[in-house]
Amino acid sequence: MTVAAAGALGVGLFAGPAVAHTPAWAVTCSEVSVDLVNYTAGAENTVTLTVDGKDLLPTEKFGGEFHKKIELPEHTKELTLHLVVKDGSGNDGSLDDTKTAPVCEGTEPEPEPSTTPPDEPTPTPPAEEPKPEPSKTTAAAVPSSQPSPAGDDLAETGSSSTTPLIAGAAAVILVAGAGITWAARKRRTVGN
Repeated sequence: MTVAAAGALGVGLFAGPAVAHTPAWAVTCSEVSVDLVNYTAGAENTVTLTVDGKDLLPTEKFGGEFHKKIELPEHTKELTLHLVVKDGSGNDGSLDDTKTAPVCEGTEPEPEPSTTPPDEPTPTPPAEEPKPEPSKTTAAAVPSSQPSPAGDDLAETGSSSTTPLIAGAAAVILVAGAGITWAARKRRTVGN
């Protein structure tokens, strides 16, 4: 058996789909979405999410995948979110990351109560003001500052589950071809 045939046979026998742990999470002003895929199902994988040091998602175990959208509490200042993912298989799927949730538009901080009474305004006679004419132009569309939600329709990376079968068949054909070539040469040298 030649080195090339042995190499091809080895690749065919040990080929498998490439799988990478994919920890992904997105934060908006009102929610956080966590999508963890391609983890080892039998391992003890865990995920924890805190907001300003308080548990939003207490430590939760998961198998091969974890998907969750969590509403954030109403807030008038930015929130600090901390996600910790531990890959129980010891592979490279652990994550320790921090993101900030902005304040949603239209949410204003509550004014602090004042201790002094407001001054009474002095009445002024109403004056007639000219009314401005409405503008005929429209405002340009402004891109959203929020990320688009993660979808599950992304292209699958890695190989197909039939790759080992195809590689194995190719190795068998390669070995058979090498055997036929060897037998033909052997027969030719014996005949001379």
